[in-house]
Amino acid sequence: MNKVLLSIGHGFSARALTPLLLAKGWTIIGTTRTAEKADHLKEMGVEPLIWPGQDLTPALIRASHLLISAAPSSDGDPFLNAVDLGSHTFDWVGYLSTTGVYGDHQGGWVDEDTPLSPSTKRGLLRVKAEADWQATQLPLHIFRLAGIYGPGRGPFAKVRSGTARRIIKKDQVFSRIHVDDIAQVLMASIDRPNPGAIYNLCDDDPAPPEDVIAHAAKLLDLPIPPAEDFATAEMTPMARSFYAESKRVKNDRIKFELGVALKFPNYKIGLADLLNKDR
Repeated sequence: MNKVLLSIGHGFSARALTPLLLAKGWTIIGTTRTAEKADHLKEMGVEPLIWPGQDLTPALIRASHLLISAAPSSDGDPFLNAVDLGSHTFDWVGYLSTTGVYGDHQGGWVDEDTPLSPSTKRGLLRVKAEADWQATQLPLHIFRLAGIYGPGRGPFAKVRSGTARRIIKKDQVFSRIHVDDIAQVLMASIDRPNPGAIYNLCDDDPAPPEDVIAHAAKLLDLPIPPAEDFATAEMTPMARSFYAESKRVKNDRIKFELGVALKFPNYKIGLADLLNKDR
């Protein structure tokens, strides 16, 4: 029987999963907001669906698997608000959330059992969306993603253009994850479903953001951007909000339960690979 993934908000992470599924003969239906992006999905081998706009019902009827990447708003999850899932069944449902649901732990470690205590609006919205999806009683798997990087989404462009900044905040650390590792974790979960499971997706090396910028500059043989103190640096409210939380995220569950060996266990390996591909 042909397996069909309906991907709501077929963006950066879902696109990395695409070739893994297509290689196994899957059909992928991906939603996007514009005709231009729909054409791009078609070129990748994905059946595009412009949504909001087109009717999701035929795709829902065909789908054996469901992946949700679309972010919630203050009104809740846009997909759950738009669709009655009562009559639909799926073999697997994946929801891409964020490690922001854990809030600030002042650099301490968190795992999937850590109580949720978000300190930003984005984190609060994700906590509610996770709960709303859990209430559907579908075979749900929640993936809490750390900071995502990958081809076209890394520090090199800013370092080359001279716009990269090394914002220094004492004891600030972030966890991050290469998009290809997101894809292999999702594939492993699809192959080994465990409804109700929650997974942290991050690498093995939480690090201060200024160290990542400095390493990128060294790889490019360019000057390391000067340090700027967080307290006095000019930043947008959005950029400043990312520094409201500091934590180290454990990823043991993806290794021991799903058997995933990270391709990029730290940012140094990940950045070296990105640079090689750029060249």
